[in-house]
Amino acid sequence: MLEVRGLVKHYRFGAGEPVRAVDGVSLSVEAGELVALFGPSGSGKSTLLMLIAALMRPDRGEVIVGGRIVSSLSDREQARYRLHDLGLVDQSSDLLPGATVLQNAALKLWMVERARDAERRIQPLLERLGLSERLGHMADQLSMGERQRVMLARALSTQPKLVLADEPTGNLDTRRGSEVLDLLRELSHSTGTAVLLVTHDPQAITFADRTVALQDGRLLDYEPEAQAWRGASELAR
Repeated sequence: MLEVRGLVKHYRFGAGEPVRAVDGVSLSVEAGELVALFGPSGSGKSTLLMLIAALMRPDRGEVIVGGRIVSSLSDREQARYRLHDLGLVDQSSDLLPGATVLQNAALKLWMVERARDAERRIQPLLERLGLSERLGHMADQLSMGERQRVMLARALSTQPKLVLADEPTGNLDTRRGSEVLDLLRELSHSTGTAVLLVTHDPQAITFADRTVALQDGRLLDYEPEAQAWRGASELAR
């Protein structure tokens, strides 16, 4: 489903050496597979997700989703890819302040169907995420964890082929985090959705079918003993 081939993205600041944010990464995620990507801050995880989401273009390499080279699509085609084929869960919790939970979660669906139908369709997912008593609440009445769950519902609303989840349990307690991870795993296995999960959460890794690590822009085999201290130090910050 997702295939990344030799992806490179470097940044240059002034006359100094370029920052190798993503340095020749090749990665595949099969349909129905949940892959966890572990890495410390500054390792290139966010840049890699932005490249896969077609929010920036690589210097070299290709991003292929469902057989299409999305890194080479026009801006308009990339926007359609993000709307129909991609579910992106980032850490921004970017909700419309004057809209309810139900409206915020249905925002992506509004672009493809009538508002009333969109809200009816998204409600069961919000209830599953523990938000049944918050459907009429405004964004500023929610905790950070609740806001993050609304963003997750929005990302999953169009039944995407690929989900990119950037620390989806970062603002959740252990129980809610486990529920979100279980939902992502079930979604992946039951619908054939490919899920790439960026995380520092050891609990998240136990839900994954496979775990890889990113260090200094390069993909490595995940070694729990070698990575554990890094994850602990990041969580302590």
